[in-house]
Amino acid sequence: MLTTASVPDLDKVAYWNNAVSRTLVPMTVAPRGDGPFDGRIATDRLGCLRVSTMEADAERVSRTPALIARSSEALVAVGVQVSGTATFIQDGRRAEVGEGDLVVYDTTRPYSFDYPERFTTHVFQLPRHMLGVPDSDILEVSGTVIGPTDGFGAVLQPFLSTLATSAHSYSPAVGGKLANSVIDLLATLVAERTRQVPADADTAGSHFVLRIRNHIDRKLGDPALSPEAIAKAHHISVRYLHRLFEGEGITVGRLIQQRRLEECARELARRGRTAPTVSAVAQRWGFVSPAHFSRAFRAAYGVSPREWRTLRTAQDDVGRSPGGAPTPSCTVADRPGAGLPPSSS
Repeated sequence: MLTTASVPDLDKVAYWNNAVSRTLVPMTVAPRGDGPFDGRIATDRLGCLRVSTMEADAERVSRTPALIARSSEALVAVGVQVSGTATFIQDGRRAEVGEGDLVVYDTTRPYSFDYPERFTTHVFQLPRHMLGVPDSDILEVSGTVIGPTDGFGAVLQPFLSTLATSAHSYSPAVGGKLANSVIDLLATLVAERTRQVPADADTAGSHFVLRIRNHIDRKLGDPALSPEAIAKAHHISVRYLHRLFEGEGITVGRLIQQRRLEECARELARRGRTAPTVSAVAQRWGFVSPAHFSRAFRAAYGVSPREWRTLRTAQDDVGRSPGGAPTPSCTVADRPGAGLPPSSS
């Protein structure tokens, strides 16, 4: 954290110029007010991703060709406007940035931010080559403002905002994984904005849903698995988690139970000399109460877990030919999970 709080008034502007240039990239800062300037900036690193939060009085920030010549690193940046407004200019494009908006820009070309009032912004910077997209595509996207209600804005804004406020708390291993997620999302954003993927495809949302579904499958045996735990693990709000699943035809809680029941049904149907007890199977897949498990299983499959095991074992015996090979008579209705009622939200 660098702050002007303890700096003499006459030295505040020079100190702030140096602090911003050291934390982000070399820039010039010109305060818009006449009184003593106040500003603070904090920064963290998550793998190759630099995450900074800047709060300051009204100012104009400029990145000039001379300053660019002093920088050896080519970076792509995303700004998340937390409070206040800004006017951003790059490559002749002028963008008005409001609270909650995201703006993408390239530090290798001149740009400026004009903040007419006190503001707070999160800035995410990563090496340009990490995106793996052509420079021409980055040029096309630079200066683009994504609103918090846009398809990508609805995904990126809460994720990046949470990441910025909690970046200091992650281990290097977790930080690296989170940085990779940001890279994937930004590369998808560039692809969408340059029409390399259909404009109406909610690719970023699908990316999150797939990650969450995989997370659920990995954690099925954890009794503490819940929408709240999933949201915390993915650094999003529970409300936003439910929004992601609005188009999935099933709620998160229902999906957890459905997947647990499917795994229990599959294991109960498995033949073996030492078959585990029904309660052991239920516990292995995250059910704490045997009574609750039995009720949920009967509601989904129409029979009790013990009856399911008996029926499946009998069907398996009947469905085998004299040579011992399974006959190709298995239908969709025979498969574990086929007896589940239609998914609903």
